[in-house]
Amino acid sequence: MKDLAGLMKQAQQMQEKLAAAQAELEQMVLLGQAGDGMVKVTLRGTGQITRVDIDPNLMQPGDAEMVGDLVAAAHADAKRQLDARSAELMTKAAGPLAGMPGMPKF
Repeated sequence: MKDLAGLMKQAQQMQEKLAAAQAELEQMVLLGQAGDGMVKVTLRGTGQITRVDIDPNLMQPGDAEMVGDLVAAAHADAKRQLDARSAELMTKAAGPLAGMPGMPKF
C-alpha cells in the first residue's frame, strides 16, 4: 500500500504541474509572420487571434486573395509555435510519466 500512496502523491504533483503549465500557456502571446513580415498575426496561448497587421503596400486592388493567403500562413506560423511550446511545457510538467501508455499525447 505504501507504493500506492507514493504513486498517488506523484500523480497529484503531476496534475498540479500540468495545471501550472496550462496557466502559463494561456498567458503566452505568439507572433506569426508571412511574406517577410508583411503580414503578422498575434495569437494568445488560448488560440485566440488578438491582432492582424498587414503592411499597407499589400492593400492594392486585386491582391485580396494573396493577402488572405498571407494571413492564413501567418496564423499557421503562430499556431505551429503555440503547438511546439504547448508540447514542450506539458511534456516537462508530466516528467517521467510523459509518453507512458494511458497518458495524454502532447
